[in-house]
Amino acid sequence: MLRTSRTVARTLRNAAAALAVLLLSGTAAFAQDASGKLVIVTSFPKDMTTAFQQAYQKANPKVTVEILNRNTNAGVKYLQETASNNGVDLFWASAPDAFEVLKGAGLLQPYKPKVEGIPEKVGAYPVNDPEGMYAGFAASGYGIMWNSRYMKANGLPIPKEWADLTKPAYYDHVAISAPSRSGTTHLTIETILQGEGWEKGWRTNKEMAGNYRTITERSFGVPDGVNSGAFGVGIVIDFFALSSQASGFPVEFAYPTVTTIVPANVAVVKNAPNKAAAEGFVDFLLSPKGQEVLLEPAIRRLPVNPVTYEKAPAGYPNPFKDKSLGSQVNFDVNVSQARYNVVDALFDQLVTFQLDDLKAATQAIHKAEAALAKKPNDKAKALLAEARDLVAAMPVTAEQAADPQLAGAFTVERKSAKDAVPERQAQVEQKWAAFAKENYASARKKADEAAALAR
Repeated sequence: MLRTSRTVARTLRNAAAALAVLLLSGTAAFAQDASGKLVIVTSFPKDMTTAFQQAYQKANPKVTVEILNRNTNAGVKYLQETASNNGVDLFWASAPDAFEVLKGAGLLQPYKPKVEGIPEKVGAYPVNDPEGMYAGFAASGYGIMWNSRYMKANGLPIPKEWADLTKPAYYDHVAISAPSRSGTTHLTIETILQGEGWEKGWRTNKEMAGNYRTITERSFGVPDGVNSGAFGVGIVIDFFALSSQASGFPVEFAYPTVTTIVPANVAVVKNAPNKAAAEGFVDFLLSPKGQEVLLEPAIRRLPVNPVTYEKAPAGYPNPFKDKSLGSQVNFDVNVSQARYNVVDALFDQLVTFQLDDLKAATQAIHKAEAALAKKPNDKAKALLAEARDLVAAMPVTAEQAADPQLAGAFTVERKSAKDAVPERQAQVEQKWAAFAKENYASARKKADEAAALAR
């Protein structure tokens, strides 16, 4: 009996030792013994990158993280331009179509994260690239942020849908950043185009734009303006509003019905100088500790691990429980990628660089509508409909926008209307600008005529 007990004890000790070896080997495989410098190109704000940088370096004291901050488009171009002598380990950004551009150019290398428990989809969108070229670590949706005090002071109704922001009450109270300067804004514009269709989506975008107070150069300029009360309403990615709320600003946020929940991603760059540290950083982002960083007040992103929401504050959006978030738009990244530069250029030439003319036409339409509400007139009603159609009109169709020959013309990212660009790009943009200017002038004229008839 004693011998049997000793045998059992010895067997248990051996099993425990074997389990310990397995656990240690699993830990070693998960947390690679990384060292050296890790270089990351990212569009994320400093509040977020610093938090992850410090947390990762604390867990990996042999690694020094260097952050190169670029907006999404500039980050993509940087990796393209330096590909022959690459010095970057990771690309870290929100826009999935930017990762598709890099993937299509062969500038990423596959890595399958070792973390388990991550669902295949968030909303209607895959969390990870099917070919393993990039991984989702957080999720984001797009919507409307407003300053409650500003809204009350100006007697403005609370907006919940994109169409709300086309109404006369919001004239000169709304802001957005330029999609050519912000990957998250590009996704917002593209989401509306895919959710409503090309023609209706552009009509919505341009009718909202007629109410814009300003178009900022960087995406964070919009929440900053809403927080300070420089304007009342901003079109933003959700975490801007959530982090502002956590910081005590009097702001609220709504996801319109036409929105999408898409992952923010991270990818190992091809020929990464420090591949071990890059892969370790990806695993850290997805680890329980990394996912919890997303809940910090200055960050407020949506984790991709459903378990993390158990530690989220009350009322925190949860796309894994609230199935309505992102359910109306089946975002197609291939469609977005094919017309990425065309959509940005169209927005700049029809909206950003023509904002004053667009606002003048919009204000004239609003005045004519108000006059017709008091004194109906069939001829004036017809003129007003023509004015609205002129504002909404597009110089290209969805099919033309996706044509590689047209998309290939846009090789230089504009920062202003005066920037020099290649001749072919300049010709197309000048044609679109002239189209917009003529249409907005005609729309304003017809709206003025309609108003005169209704007096």
